[in-house]
Amino acid sequence: MAIASAVVLVPFGLLFFLSGLIVNLFQVFCFVLIRPLSKNTYRKINRVVAELLWLQLVWLIDWRAHVKIQLYMDPEEFKLMGNEHALLIANHRSDIDWLVGWVLAQRSGCLGSALAVMKKSSKFLPVIGWSMWFSEYVFLERSWAKDENTLKSGLQRLNDFPRPFWLALFVEGTRFTRAKLLAAQEYAASSGLPIPRNVLIPRTKGFVSAVSNMRSFVPAIYDATVTVPKNQPSPTMLRILRGQPSVIHVHIKRRLMKELPETDDGVAQWCKDVFVAKDALLDKHLAEDTFGEQDFQDIGRPLKSLLVVISWSCLLVLGALKLFQWSSFLSSWNGIAFSAAGLATVTGLMQILIMFSQSERSTPAKVAPAKPQNGMPSESSRDKQH
Repeated sequence: MAIASAVVLVPFGLLFFLSGLIVNLFQVFCFVLIRPLSKNTYRKINRVVAELLWLQLVWLIDWRAHVKIQLYMDPEEFKLMGNEHALLIANHRSDIDWLVGWVLAQRSGCLGSALAVMKKSSKFLPVIGWSMWFSEYVFLERSWAKDENTLKSGLQRLNDFPRPFWLALFVEGTRFTRAKLLAAQEYAASSGLPIPRNVLIPRTKGFVSAVSNMRSFVPAIYDATVTVPKNQPSPTMLRILRGQPSVIHVHIKRRLMKELPETDDGVAQWCKDVFVAKDALLDKHLAEDTFGEQDFQDIGRPLKSLLVVISWSCLLVLGALKLFQWSSFLSSWNGIAFSAAGLATVTGLMQILIMFSQSERSTPAKVAPAKPQNGMPSESSRDKQH
């Protein structure tokens, strides 16, 4: 990484990881001592504590890079956001789609209870992955034989969640890249499916399980379509850390869970049809560079994330000054070496976070398998596409 990039990463990295460790320690305390007595009390406390960490990443979007997220949604449906449980499905277009979701959740008042289905390796990320685990994110191995029961139990335990939550599910199963689109198009052509142009073919098993297990207590599905205008650079974690702005367009359609088909096959087909419609919507956006001004909702830029970052910064600076006053270790050569090692560690951890977010490092696409003898594509063969 270039020296200039490291200069940008280190201050925020120190703030995020040191404050994150404080948050993690408090989450451990609550998990061990409070959760056995009252799971709802633990969840309410963790919601507030996790938000103190997530808001620092929201600050990156709002105040560091000044990324503008423009939301297009029916005004009446917009009023319901944050006031109900919801399953959120979206195309996985950007490296920071998860962060865009956090910004929208923060605007809706449910950032601390924004959840997601993630790949298992995510929970091992220092600070952020640990906090996700304490917040009841669902982690999968991308193998249905191993993940079916894990997903089912993870979804069912949300039945008694005390506050409105969002559960994000990227049903394409992987981030969008040109290579993966070509593989999806090849698979669709060989299987008699609609040829995608802007999305990948959804992997429906997880979505079917989510609907089956959450239908009784989640009233709505938020069908989100994310894209970047033609004249804007695609946002990445590194660009955001460098303070480079961009614009992201998000279209959300609220769909009633009770209107979905009752059968698993019907739900799977519903999901496929939604992505065909999403593909057409992206074609329209590509032509007009907007989702329609009549549905534009101003989500603003609240001060809360800025105040949280300032508060954490003041707290940690004061703590560091006190530490210098009380200890001569940090003024010795050993202390200097220790500090240098700490800075290098933070820089490395931030680099890991950036690499983790980059679509180029996600699972590469594979050439689609041949069509089965009966002429119908199988779910398992399509899963291997990703």
